[in-house]
Amino acid sequence: MDTDEQLPERDRSPGPDEGRERRSRSLRSMCSALLDRWYDSGPWRRAGMLLAACALVLALLSAYVVQPFLIPSGSMENTLRVGDRVLVNKLAYRFGNEPRRGDVIVFDGTGSFVHGGGSGGAMAGLLRKTAAAVGLAEPAETDYVKRVVGVGGDRVTCCDERGRIKVNGVALDEDYLRPGDSPSNVPFDIAVPEGRLFVMGDHRSDSRDSRDHLGEPGGGTVPVDRVIGRADWIGWPSDRWTGLGGTPAFDRVPGSAGQIAGGGRG
Repeated sequence: MDTDEQLPERDRSPGPDEGRERRSRSLRSMCSALLDRWYDSGPWRRAGMLLAACALVLALLSAYVVQPFLIPSGSMENTLRVGDRVLVNKLAYRFGNEPRRGDVIVFDGTGSFVHGGGSGGAMAGLLRKTAAAVGLAEPAETDYVKRVVGVGGDRVTCCDERGRIKVNGVALDEDYLRPGDSPSNVPFDIAVPEGRLFVMGDHRSDSRDSRDHLGEPGGGTVPVDRVIGRADWIGWPSDRWTGLGGTPAFDRVPGSAGQIAGGGRG
């Protein structure tokens, strides 16, 4: 029988404190190297690096959080005017929430308002898309801004004896319409399919909206998954800084969707 005691092998891996200290030194060394490179570069190169970093942050914010959107037409007057920059909240419908009646939304009209491919070369399209993403150019021809009038399951009709649009049998007093406009000169009666939206502009006599596509597949309604975000604020010009809050127009519409919509943002 072997009675020699075997000495335990020494663990050569660094202990917790030593490992943390090494990682800390490594991080400090990397930060120091980056700072040295920053200060060693010339002023023009530093300005370029700073500009590139700002552009990257702005692009990420525009892609996932808030995107400026240049209003290209008068279809939403007087709520929105030509040249206004609205800030589109891209997180509004990301976590189980869906558009509500009365929301002002920006959406991609491909397949509902627009059929067929886009025009122009790939490079021109990329440049335009980049400029539009920061509100410096008009949005793509397939992007629209309208107000949600009906959601999935609603019946939207025009009009009652006073010329008002009805949703689920309730006539709307649309306080957001452009003064002098009638709710609609086009009669219609549509049941909005689930997962889709019936949208209209606030300047009804100058808006190409769901009414113009009633005879097409989907009846002019827009798929919810084509919604880019909710227009929550007017960010420019400065004398028009304001939030785009809810409207009481849908307060009396029956059903859970109408009750939620009439309650504002929540």
